[in-house]
Amino acid sequence: MKAMNTEHANRWDSKTGRDGRGEQEMPRRCEQRSYGRSTRALGTRSRVATFFLFAAGFATYAFAADKQLKSVGLTVGDLGNPYFVQIAHGARDQAKTYNPDVKFTALSSNYDVNAQASQIDNFVSSGVDLIILGAADSKKIAPAVKRAKAAGITVVAVDVGAEGGVDATVMSDNKQAGEEAGQFIADRLQGKGQVVIVNGPPVTSVQDRVAGVLSVLKKQPGIKILTQDQNADGTPDGGMRVMNDCLTAYQHVDAVFGINDPTALGCDRAAKQAGRTGFFIVGVDGSPEAVAALKSNQGLFTATAAQDPYTMAQKAVEIGNDIIQGKKPEKDVILIPVKLVTRDNVAEYTGWTR
Repeated sequence: MKAMNTEHANRWDSKTGRDGRGEQEMPRRCEQRSYGRSTRALGTRSRVATFFLFAAGFATYAFAADKQLKSVGLTVGDLGNPYFVQIAHGARDQAKTYNPDVKFTALSSNYDVNAQASQIDNFVSSGVDLIILGAADSKKIAPAVKRAKAAGITVVAVDVGAEGGVDATVMSDNKQAGEEAGQFIADRLQGKGQVVIVNGPPVTSVQDRVAGVLSVLKKQPGIKILTQDQNADGTPDGGMRVMNDCLTAYQHVDAVFGINDPTALGCDRAAKQAGRTGFFIVGVDGSPEAVAALKSNQGLFTATAAQDPYTMAQKAVEIGNDIIQGKKPEKDVILIPVKLVTRDNVAEYTGWTR
């Protein structure tokens, strides 16, 4: 259109109002000029609109990408357990890599789901950006998780799964932990004996460990499970209590599986106090106390499926921060492998990251 206008301009006589052919040109040229102005105006408006759309999109991206992690709330089962202390340390240290001045709050639910629900509600009221949740009860915590999500807060489950719509879950491969422990027990018993399983809180990690150990032991027709449902609360005192009951009820025990190291070490103390020997005990965690027991080569504690709580918590915060920045994880559940540590290989075990 510009070439046409230029051509007519060269041929139009401004005095006569006619072109070189003697034809009236003014009306056509004016019409073409008018059309050109409209086209240019439309193009200008289009470019302006495109610019503002781009600017708005860029601003949205920049806001998401630059959103600072200002406050993190963590609630776990029992901060009296060194394992959960390491989870708190890992989460705090990772959060500080994003913001050295981040406000970090770590609370213990003591496996009281109502107390934990109140803790989550308090996190919501205080306006945290991220909640790291080690559920006291994987199912019953769901309503509190839903309230946090409705408030726009990112929630990442750590160590155990949680219902209610968490954004992601980071935990050890607890089924593998149970399978490793179960295979160790089966091999040591040579496929024949009586086994006590000391259970724990109603959370997915415990359930997966028990399912893992049972999946191995039930393949051995010569192995009998004496009990598997008694909840020792994941604590040394609980382990002692349940083990005392089992030692009273069963005169012959060949092996014990405790769902974590505190439980298993509590079982060991109960056996020592009762003067009972003739069996061995396996736990899960790879805790410093468990390593010391293995290295001492005393008592009945013989193996543990080792986790890395510090690294696990770091990963949970990393994923949570990524979600806040608009980057979703490839998988909703991230499983971290475990390693069986025994008296035979404990010297090679480097222990927890921190």
